[in-house]
Amino acid sequence: MTRDYSKFSLGGAPAPRPALSPLQALGWQPFFSAQIDADDMQAHPPVRVTAVHRSGLAVRGDGIEAVLPPDAEVTVGDWLLYDAERPGASRLLDRKSLIQRRAAGHEVRQQLIAANIETAFIVTSCNADFNVARLERYLALAFEAGIDPVILLTKADMAEDVADYVDQATAISDRVPVVALDARGDAPRKKLAPWTKPGRTVAFLGSSGVGKSTLTNALAGGDLIETQGIREDDAKGRHTTTHRELHVIAGGPVVLDTPGMREIQLSDAADGIAAVFADIEALTTRCRFRDCAHETEPGCAVKAAIEAGDLDPDRLTRWRKLAAEELHNSESIAERRAREKGFARHVKRVVNEKPNRR
Repeated sequence: MTRDYSKFSLGGAPAPRPALSPLQALGWQPFFSAQIDADDMQAHPPVRVTAVHRSGLAVRGDGIEAVLPPDAEVTVGDWLLYDAERPGASRLLDRKSLIQRRAAGHEVRQQLIAANIETAFIVTSCNADFNVARLERYLALAFEAGIDPVILLTKADMAEDVADYVDQATAISDRVPVVALDARGDAPRKKLAPWTKPGRTVAFLGSSGVGKSTLTNALAGGDLIETQGIREDDAKGRHTTTHRELHVIAGGPVVLDTPGMREIQLSDAADGIAAVFADIEALTTRCRFRDCAHETEPGCAVKAAIEAGDLDPDRLTRWRKLAAEELHNSESIAERRAREKGFARHVKRVVNEKPNRR
């Protein structure tokens, strides 16, 4: 039997991994290359959207840096096939994942947050910013998008009882790792190493002032992003980051830094909510009645769990609220889409029926 020595090097040290190509360093994967052939890739090289501005889309590729015309259907993290002659015609590739929410304010529409993220770090601080209900919303966004979430508890060095914050965060879902750390220094690179390998794409999501930009700087080993402190009286942060942007860390991951989102309205996220509240969803299947409202019905497994001390009634309240909000928002957006489609059909019919003018 011939022994394979390719995995060994002089001195017994493992052979170094081959360097990533420029596209791989930007997060390019077989999922995307499977969507195109070699000729198409040669004629229209892939570029990734690194930032979205009102004036256009900033993109990067292998030896390419350009600004494309604005496009409401494209978001940060998307991959496009770059058309140098007609930049606005650059084709959007299918996404591996998409984070979206109902747009803030009264406008009824979906807002695209980021695409093709592999790990979402949900960041909160061990202070007045910590809020279980907000964490559940972020986790629902991540689960709905098919992204692996990790809860990061920052400012752990300043908290009197870090274990209490860890316990509260861990209780939300047994599918979500919880990491407590100081966002400064070497701790982020060491503790987040399992999720921040070269070529992977990760995102820091959370309120302003929790350390998202500081974490990005720590992974980069320098000051990529300007940071500011928080107000000590209420732990509220200042908006250092003003737009979503991808940062390519040399020898590390692609990092999405985001502004703090004051409002997280969920829509089209029923599966994500079910994943966060998997314990309650499991209990509902054991109720005597299929349409049990978990209030006064006999044989309700949810009420029995509360009476036995196995389910926190506050968690049930948050589940009800989030599920009702998601249903309302999803129906509102669906109605708007139907109305727009109906209007488009009406316009098309009027145009087709209009007599030709000479």
